[in-house]
Amino acid sequence: MERENSNRSRRITLRLTEKEYAKIESLFKASTCRKLSDYVRRHLFSRPITSTYRNESLDELMEETIVLSSELRAIGNNINQIARKINTLKMIPEFKTQLFLFDLERKVLSNKLEAISSHTQKISEQWLQ
Repeated sequence: MERENSNRSRRITLRLTEKEYAKIESLFKASTCRKLSDYVRRHLFSRPITSTYRNESLDELMEETIVLSSELRAIGNNINQIARKINTLKMIPEFKTQLFLFDLERKVLSNKLEAISSHTQKISEQWLQ
């Protein structure tokens, strides 16, 4: 709000029922106003009130995506540990081919993990707005 706050010397006292107050309070909490008095003042003087909206289906999607991402990271870590152990067996010729194929698959998985992580980041930025 503007600097006119310091000039506010007049009070209005208003009595409400519990139901009325609960309704005003819920609308206030859904807005971006920091104080209830600011919300009521904006409403009284027909100033624009910005309300927040929460998409619950997006909340569920975010929770599931976060769980999947963490599980995929754990799988990726396990694959990296296996790759390190297999690298010690490079001396045996038949392992070289398998190691090469394994490394290709690991890189594909890593790229997919990065794509999922990037997508999760975009969704979370949208979700937090």
